[in-house]
Parts: sequence; structure tokens; C-alpha cells
Amino acid sequence: MSTYVMSDIHGEYGKFMELLRIIDLKPSDDLYVLGDVLDRGPHPIRCLLRLMSMPNALCLLGNHELMAAGCLGFLMKEITDKSIEEMSEANVDELLRWAVNGSRTTIDEFYALDRDQQEDVLDFLHELPLYEELTVGGQDYLLVHSGLGNYSPDRALEDYSLDELLWQPVDCSIRYFDDIITISGHTPTQLIEGNEKPGYIYRTNNHIAIDCGACFEGGRLAALCLETGEEFYAQ
Repeated sequence: MSTYVMSDIHGEYGKFMELLRIIDLKPSDDLYVLGDVLDRGPHPIRCLLRLMSMPNALCLLGNHELMAAGCLGFLMKEITDKSIEEMSEANVDELLRWAVNGSRTTIDEFYALDRDQQEDVLDFLHELPLYEELTVGGQDYLLVHSGLGNYSPDRALEDYSLDELLWQPVDCSIRYFDDIITISGHTPTQLIEGNEKPGYIYRTNNHIAIDCGACFEGGRLAALCLETGEEFYAQ
């Protein structure tokens, strides 16, 4: 049995399937995906449905799933004068924020589903956890989408806001814990200051950043085996 983590698939179904082949994921293995399955790439819903069908996969909430969960329910409604009148300013702001963050492919594939499938997707998104704590080989890990924004050693995990857990870029200069390794996505390693190997998994200060920019030109989808520390990539 092996434990793998990956993050920020962003609709790159081809890279996702290639990476599953490379790691040779078995039914006895566990796969943790640290959010941002949706948006940007060509097949976000296809990726999500594949994960939903995998009993050994656990997905965390990313900021893109958060946006989708807040907007898709409204988009399922019949567009009428009444529904338009009922749109709040917050609804409009959410839709605009999602649009500038690559929602088009998610919306297109979501509309192609039948109503039961759409409901299943929404239920799945609304049930995604914010973080996961686990122990592998005697080592404790915290899995979270973007890190712990405004970190303080005096704060409990449940005291962090959605913005702090899902949106704020990671600050790799901060060591959160001495005995727990934090693994996050969200910030492509190409954008981490001081990273001598941009586009590859980055390790520092008991923190492992695994978003390797799969949806960007030249980017990679990465997976990390927690038992061995081995890194895997699909490009």
C-alpha cells in the first residue's frame, strides 16, 4: 500500500491519466488531491468525475471548487426575468470572479451532464473537506490547498478562514510546525521566490509545495509518494 498526493490538476485530463499510469495506482493505494481539479484546462468535469468514481481517492476543497460550488447551483436554474431579478450583487461578483479564473471549460462540461449528474457533482463539491491530517510511516502530515495564511502557532486549524486556507499564496519562509510536514498546492512552484528548480516539487521549512503548473505552458502535473519521498511527473 502506498500513499500519493497531487494537486491542481486544472482540467488536464491527459496529464492526470498519464500520471496515474506512471505511479501505477492500485486499489490498495490512497490518493489525496489537494484541490483545484476544476477550471482552466480542457476537461475539468471529466477529471472530477474520474476522481468521484475512485473509492481510494480523497479530494480537498480548492479555491476553484469553492467558486464552482457557489456558482453552479445558480447556473442550473432556468434563466428568466425573475431569476435575473433575484440575482444579488454577491452572486454577480462571484460569477465574475470565477470567470476571470478560468470557469469556461468547467461550465461547458457541466452543462453537458444530465441533471442527476449535475446534482451529484454539486453534492460532491459541497462535501469536500478543507484539510486532512494523516500519519504515514510514523511521520505526521497536514494536507491543505494553499497553506496557512496569517499563520500563528497559537491558532487551531479550525480557526483559519477560507481565504487563509484556499486563496492566500504560500509563504515558504515560514516554518509552521517542527514535527508535522505541511503539503500544499495552489501556488505554482514556478512562482516561489528562491526556487532553484521551478516547475518541480519544492521542499523547505518542513513544507512541500506540489503545484507544478500543470495547466500552464511547460508545466507539469506532479505526484509525491509519502512512503518513499519519490516524485513523479506528467508533462
